[in-house]
Amino acid sequence: MTPLSRRSFLVAGGAGAALLLARPALADGPHHTVVLRARPGAESERLRLQQALRTTEFRPTGVHLPASAPLTVEVAAPDGLLPTLHVGAPDTHADVTYKNPRAYPLAAGVNTVTDPGGGLVYLSLTGEGQRARVKFRSGGVRVPTFRLGETSEESFQAQLDSLTGAPQVELVSERAIVTVTRDGMLAWRDQDHAALLRLLETIISSHAAISGLSRAERSPLPFHLVEAPRMPAGAGAYATHGWTAYPRTYLDRLITVTGLRTRGWGVYHELGHQHQQMAYKPNDLTEVTVNIYALAAQRTLGQPSNLVVNGVYATALAKLPAADYLKLGAYEKLVPFRQLELAFGEDFYPRLHRLVRAERPASDYTESAKRWGHLALYTSRTAGADLSAFWRRWGAPLTDEYLAQVAALGLPSPGTDLTALAER
Repeated sequence: MTPLSRRSFLVAGGAGAALLLARPALADGPHHTVVLRARPGAESERLRLQQALRTTEFRPTGVHLPASAPLTVEVAAPDGLLPTLHVGAPDTHADVTYKNPRAYPLAAGVNTVTDPGGGLVYLSLTGEGQRARVKFRSGGVRVPTFRLGETSEESFQAQLDSLTGAPQVELVSERAIVTVTRDGMLAWRDQDHAALLRLLETIISSHAAISGLSRAERSPLPFHLVEAPRMPAGAGAYATHGWTAYPRTYLDRLITVTGLRTRGWGVYHELGHQHQQMAYKPNDLTEVTVNIYALAAQRTLGQPSNLVVNGVYATALAKLPAADYLKLGAYEKLVPFRQLELAFGEDFYPRLHRLVRAERPASDYTESAKRWGHLALYTSRTAGADLSAFWRRWGAPLTDEYLAQVAALGLPSPGTDLTALAER
């Protein structure tokens, strides 16, 4: 077992309950301490932002706990709020029994934790800025970790060579935790990992921008991207509450700079799921509105649009005026959403997101008609135009109830045929 470092883990903080990261120790020794300040809970942030999926409350510690081995930590909580220790990066264990991380609430003083599955160790402290300290006294294996702004490439490469006891490696920045297998990282180790994490931060920021979030309004909670040993049937990657997951075969686009920049649509897409707003997302649109964020990432990175590259406008517009929206191809379904930006400006979706956050319209994921209706209502209000004819021309399944609500807004019709708009 590789001993832990004597050097204390420090914490980087911003205003208020900003993101705080436990920093890695680089020297050998028996002890290290993680200092925490409480952040909002993932569910409260999901509701504040009116999003469909939560992100994560996890803070990496740079420690791996072998299965059934003891880990002893000592907790001090001067403000009375106690942290939770979590074992296991989500859906990374070879045994599906341990797909979900296991939570161990900690008490003040000395705690000893054992976990039958083992895995990476994380901490969480959910609250409003309260402080806590967790000293790792014994047990655990150090994990190679690259932290943006703190770890040099030379140091990280040395960690990969010397810290061989943990099966996983992590890359950490302000808004991202990337967890991959040691073998996967070694296959693509010859990267500029600072550049990689800056690029990932840019992608995440592009999603925040199209969501209409200022830096102060963004959540302090990070996004957790993991290499997973299995995928759901028919899925090349997936997103869920707390993380997004990618197979080994996707690592050339997840943990290489060129791959993420030029071929990373799958990453843009999965992270988009953790930005989608629920109010106007019937199940029919789960795999459609997500790509509003993916297209935003492409534009930010100076890439040509997938809608243009794949000739989607021609195939989609050819199906008008009698389109059946639900029978359109996946990219074709995205065309009307991009047409709204072409018609009403690149600030269309930021304004839509802000309006939904302000009004918080209630709906359940089973209420498809209501969410389709919200789509017509909120896009019309954002546009300042009655978009009923636009959505009906695309064959959207809008009920008479919601068409009447849009009509009651008394908005003018668009001055041009929006369904004819296309990028060149």
